[in-house]
Amino acid sequence: MRTVILAGGRGTRLRPYTTIFPKPLMPVGDMPILEIVIRQLKHAGITDIVMAVGHLAELLEAYFGDGSRLGVRIAYSREESPLGTAGPLALIPGLDETFLVMNGDVLTTIDYTALIDAHRRSGALATIATHRRDVRIDLGVIETDASGRLTDYIEKPTYHYRVSMGIYVFEPAALGYIPQDQRFDFPELILRLLAADQPVQSFPFDGYWLDIGRPDDYEQAVEEFERLKEQFLPEA
Repeated sequence: MRTVILAGGRGTRLRPYTTIFPKPLMPVGDMPILEIVIRQLKHAGITDIVMAVGHLAELLEAYFGDGSRLGVRIAYSREESPLGTAGPLALIPGLDETFLVMNGDVLTTIDYTALIDAHRRSGALATIATHRRDVRIDLGVIETDASGRLTDYIEKPTYHYRVSMGIYVFEPAALGYIPQDQRFDFPELILRLLAADQPVQSFPFDGYWLDIGRPDDYEQAVEEFERLKEQFLPEA
């Protein structure tokens, strides 16, 4: 199965680290986060990788090369101007079978084989891996009716949501909903599929997942990777 890894973002939330360093090359333990991702894909039997690059692409290409050092095949698709998260898919040839798409800065223990199998069984055009996120409101929440009369007072409630993990499985037909040479993000693509009454499935996963987008997330990843290394890299 072909996998597209999105590695072209500027990582603005991790500045100043990412001013001169692409976020996927940020070290977690003794290797970049993207190398952890690639090693996990290889462990799942996924070795055909296209890296969608843009910002500081030459550093990514210099580090990973053709992928042979890691036992995979890596090709590169470079965007000349930012195309969002879904837009780069329109530039990549050969996505003519079921394919995986993911962010290059995700630290997780998800079972990629189980995700792909669930997608194929569902018959969906797209499947989104999801994770439960609990959001606590550290205030008293007031609920009212249309007239403003108080109906409830909830002290510091916790709300539960399922959020996208930045990992997707698509069928080639989904590419027809992505405009050419235009910035386009995954929420827009998914909403287009839903508007067209196309089946979109979720894959709930409640194991370890961390999106390394902010400095505190990065620090947490560095700390927890060493403690849980055998779970992230079982072959090691």
